[in-house]
Amino acid sequence: MKRVLDYILGTVVFVILAVIVASVTWQVVSRYLLGTPSTSTSEIARLLFMWLALLGGAYTFGQARHLAIDLLPQTLKGVSRRFLNTIILLTIASFAYFVMVRGGWAMVSRTLMSGQITPSLRMPMGYVYGAIPASGVLVIAYCVIFLGRVWLNPAMQGGFSLVTSEEQESATNDTGTAPESQERVH
Repeated sequence: MKRVLDYILGTVVFVILAVIVASVTWQVVSRYLLGTPSTSTSEIARLLFMWLALLGGAYTFGQARHLAIDLLPQTLKGVSRRFLNTIILLTIASFAYFVMVRGGWAMVSRTLMSGQITPSLRMPMGYVYGAIPASGVLVIAYCVIFLGRVWLNPAMQGGFSLVTSEEQESATNDTGTAPESQERVH
């Protein structure tokens, strides 16, 4: 499940970034080489950047590359570590739900009802703000996956890993130890 979500989200983020690069490149070419700047390319880049930032943030959370202070989780083991990681993940999921999903959806709805549109593309601004609840749903999905790993993988001593237990077993080398590149998240 996580691999599929990672692949889809990573692909979407890559495509958005590619479209932004193409848009900005065309803006520069049309302005400086052709002498007639494109009016919509800078707006496309700005609007897609919002989607890139929020979806990229959700993807980063799913890869456990986000900023975290993990001093306390590293000192705990077993059930106490499970409970701490559960509290942390539930706090993140609560924020994602109440602020990003509910609050973001309310903003999207109000903006769509008001009829606010972008200046150049004439696109409803609610579509742009849709990045907020969409990324909130993705963060919640990752929290559910990580909660499952905290409680269903006793070998992790109450922590969770980006690598499943089957992948860990196949990744162990001849000496029976896991490779150093394997990441653990607390």
